[in-house]
Amino acid sequence: MNIALIQTNPVIGDLDYNSALLLAWIERAKERRCGLAVFPELALCGYPPQDLLERPAFLEAHDRALERLIRNISGIGVLLGALEPRRGAGKPIYNSALLIENGKVVSRARKQLLPTYDVFDETRYFEPGDVSVIAPFRGLRLGLSVCEDIWFQDRSYPVDPVTNMLGSSAIKMDCLINISASPYYHGKLGERKEVFSSLCRTNSLTLLYVNQVGGQDSLIFDGHSMVMGPDGRINGSAPGFSEDMLLVDSACWRVEGAAEQPRDSMVQVLDALTLGVRDYLHKTGFKTAVLGLSGGIDSAVTAAVACRALGADHVLAVALPSPYTSQASIDDARRLADNLGCDFETMSISRAMEAYRATLHPFFRGRQEDVTEQNIQARIRGNLLMALSNKFGHLLLSTGNKSEMAVGYCTLYGDMSGGLAVLADVPKYMVYELAHLINQNKEIIPERIITRPPTAELKPDQYDQDDLPPYDVLDPILTAYLEQHLSLDAITAMGFNRQVVADIIRRIKLNEYKRKQAPLGLKITSKAFGHGRRYPVVQNFKE
Repeated sequence: MNIALIQTNPVIGDLDYNSALLLAWIERAKERRCGLAVFPELALCGYPPQDLLERPAFLEAHDRALERLIRNISGIGVLLGALEPRRGAGKPIYNSALLIENGKVVSRARKQLLPTYDVFDETRYFEPGDVSVIAPFRGLRLGLSVCEDIWFQDRSYPVDPVTNMLGSSAIKMDCLINISASPYYHGKLGERKEVFSSLCRTNSLTLLYVNQVGGQDSLIFDGHSMVMGPDGRINGSAPGFSEDMLLVDSACWRVEGAAEQPRDSMVQVLDALTLGVRDYLHKTGFKTAVLGLSGGIDSAVTAAVACRALGADHVLAVALPSPYTSQASIDDARRLADNLGCDFETMSISRAMEAYRATLHPFFRGRQEDVTEQNIQARIRGNLLMALSNKFGHLLLSTGNKSEMAVGYCTLYGDMSGGLAVLADVPKYMVYELAHLINQNKEIIPERIITRPPTAELKPDQYDQDDLPPYDVLDPILTAYLEQHLSLDAITAMGFNRQVVADIIRRIKLNEYKRKQAPLGLKITSKAFGHGRRYPVVQNFKE
């Protein structure tokens, strides 16, 4: 029997669209003479629906859509993720895998392990299942599981659904199916492979894994659905970051076509950012984007990603020079826009700076210029870009990177203005790696943008490293503190200057209030600023 593993890109809450999407893929699977089509976790409503799950109207609409979908399934078995109501004490819904055939549900498995780490908060909404299910289907015995249920060995849970499944039947199951909505971050592919490989080898299992794809707010789902054999090797994998269907022959558990081996790389990061930008704009109804093009590397990479995601004819890049902006920056910005093929405009902020200076002079008289005047420049730029956004319906993309966001080297209501922060979770070192990748086949980003020392150009002869440690020092310390949760002592023991480490930690804490007001950013690392990192603004703990 052919089994179709189908990774779909749903729109959260758009039940009509998602239903039509599922039915279209089901028809494709039937055309390929598949006996079973398998879809991701919560494929009907999209993942994660968050507090929509607390709206009775949403749950009622979901149930009606599910009933219609089930009635329309015939001639093929379908396994998909959906909400399932429950009665009694506890939470009112399950996160379930439903096996459907000939217009009815023939088996169901309820997610047992509900994650609450990082971006997950599933115990807020769901009641955990308590039974591991092996479902008979057309001569096969299929172990049914939902996402986290197969990550037991990597987390400390009181229940092991797979072990319970294996011990629940005298007859060995033919394969374990896991329907998932597993968000991407750099390094996730290797982590996933390691966990799944250990699971398959330890239990001599064949695993069919189906993962959601698409951008959902800050999260990016990578797909990479796969078949893994009892030896822990991948027999075949679907492409990343696009909808696709992987065909599996249950007689030998081999896939149609060549076996792809997904690996963590900058290519994956670039694909993730591209998908995140495209889906965020399209799913929120925007068709075009605008951004400030400074002649620096952050805005250059952001512009390249935007053009890759939306098409160059849907991107407007604007240079906003001040008296401190070098001619090299303007020339490089224009050359980059020419290379990308996007629209490019120049709008000087000099007159606006003069107007601000005159307006504030009675209040600032007798005081030296300082960072206040620098921030005014950034805020003028943010205001003008937002005006273009409002007038023409463009979404403003902010261009700051994670290293700057971490230590507050950014201006509220200035360069932090925007509807989406493309690089907010991309450390500076990775921005350079992305720039080199973008230039792999031909020069898109002018070489001078990559080789020039980073500068905000808010005062004469200003460079980032006048105010920050070198990025090759800053970035490893940020990774150690933010992602690895290491202490001041532990980071110092890695060979870094203790005073430098302490000052960076101080800046991270001091600038929490800025990040709380920042636009939504695409998650690329294992610990991003946003929903998955929850620190109080007002606190006084010192390490």
